[in-house]
Amino acid sequence: MKTILNIIWLILSGIWLFLGYVLAGALLCITIIGIPFGIAAFRIAVYALWPFGYTTVERHDTGAPSCVGNVLWLVLAGWWLALGHIVTGIALCITIIGIPFGIANFKMVPLSLLPLGREIVPTDAPFASR
Repeated sequence: MKTILNIIWLILSGIWLFLGYVLAGALLCITIIGIPFGIAAFRIAVYALWPFGYTTVERHDTGAPSCVGNVLWLVLAGWWLALGHIVTGIALCITIIGIPFGIANFKMVPLSLLPLGREIVPTDAPFASR
């Protein structure tokens, strides 16, 4: 079932969200300071491409650098990526078939706003990273 959902997701919104994250990652990697943010964008891009079967968990060992990085991310790229998820989610919720995909978009908004200090793990093993 995850495979079918991921294929439909890819067609409806996954490819566009993936390209948005890759563009944000490429722009952030232009400067040396932005490379960690670019890597985070590339990591989320893969999650935006195939979200079903994966979830995010908080890492409690990241500390203050993660907090400062999240503030910078929010200013540099987070708002635009979250806006993309919100607009896509609303568009998908217009049809009955698209409602689960719209909800999946809304679940990705917090990750797009504050990605540092979070880890993407398979749904069947959300505590495997600890």
